[in-house]
Amino acid sequence: MRVTVVGGGVIALLTAVEFTLDGHRVTVVDQGPIPYSRATSFDQHRIIRALHPDDPPATAAALRAHRRWLELEDLFATRFYERVGALTVLPPAAAEAGVLLLTGAGGRARTLTAAELADRYPHLALDSGFDAVLEDDAGVLLAERVLAACAGWLRWQPDVSLIEHRPVVAVDGERGRVSLADGQVLDGDGVVVAVGPWARRLLPERIAKSLVLHRQSLLYCRVPAAAAEAWAATPAVPALGTRRGAWLIPPVAGTALKLTSAAVCHRTDDLTDHVTPEYRQRELAVEFGDLLPGFGPAWVLGSKDCYYLSYAETGGPLVVSLGGPAHAYAACGGSSFKFAPLIARTLADRVLGRVPDPTGLAALDAVPLDATP
Repeated sequence: MRVTVVGGGVIALLTAVEFTLDGHRVTVVDQGPIPYSRATSFDQHRIIRALHPDDPPATAAALRAHRRWLELEDLFATRFYERVGALTVLPPAAAEAGVLLLTGAGGRARTLTAAELADRYPHLALDSGFDAVLEDDAGVLLAERVLAACAGWLRWQPDVSLIEHRPVVAVDGERGRVSLADGQVLDGDGVVVAVGPWARRLLPERIAKSLVLHRQSLLYCRVPAAAAEAWAATPAVPALGTRRGAWLIPPVAGTALKLTSAAVCHRTDDLTDHVTPEYRQRELAVEFGDLLPGFGPAWVLGSKDCYYLSYAETGGPLVVSLGGPAHAYAACGGSSFKFAPLIARTLADRVLGRVPDPTGLAALDAVPLDATP
């Protein structure tokens, strides 16, 4: 088959990889360079962890994603998965339940008590009434390196074409046709559109209206030299156990410490700039001042606001048929990144008219990702 993939982020590129591995001819087209630095998935790093409390299907799928990321490192001959583990801070009963859920799904995890947390991570001021689940099969994906590895591998494949700096203006799913702003038309047997916030215009109007735009603020920090050794032994922390939903990614492989919170994610009407307002920076500084002993302005290297879409009815990602062998996917923050290999395989199977492999990801609804209207 001849397949056109629209997008320069992780979902688009990994879907192109899946088509290529299956022996199909693939054209990847994007409005910017490939990979695209404004893609939702473009960043220093992303957390990959398996535990999704009270959600066995998502937990099992995340373990499969972990294994697929390791396979992709081998395929691309590039290291981008730092297996530093993941720490989820929870009330004691929830932590115990989380360990049972993970081990029952085939993962490796153990409970750390509040006393063990205080002893092991003195540079984190965690709630003394909470325990935590420590996962071994988890860690940090170096997101920019992932995208570069995908694009680099695709460039070497004889049946792959990468078309950069060429905006797409329309998609005709029934005819497998993608129209570019310069008048060129790409015809194929199938299409995948990995929709970024700026590309809602490529979707049917009723679908575009069902997507909500979010804006998230992030702080990037350096850690004090005196605490560098402690931070080097720190796992990713997808939940710090706070009411406001704070989480962090430790400095790994030369990256910065990344801090943010669910409290600084909000709905917005339009894509504007990526500059974090001062009041959002102060809000994060106050929140992490209570979580990181000694935290202050000297830690902060910079900040960034990013955007992502979600489906209004579920708050998660959206996959939708565009007619014929054409499908679109709207990403939802970091959750889409960690599941990206499974999402890519399922999107490829849908375009190819195949029943998704139940040992991989039977359908996007095997994790909370499928919200097709």
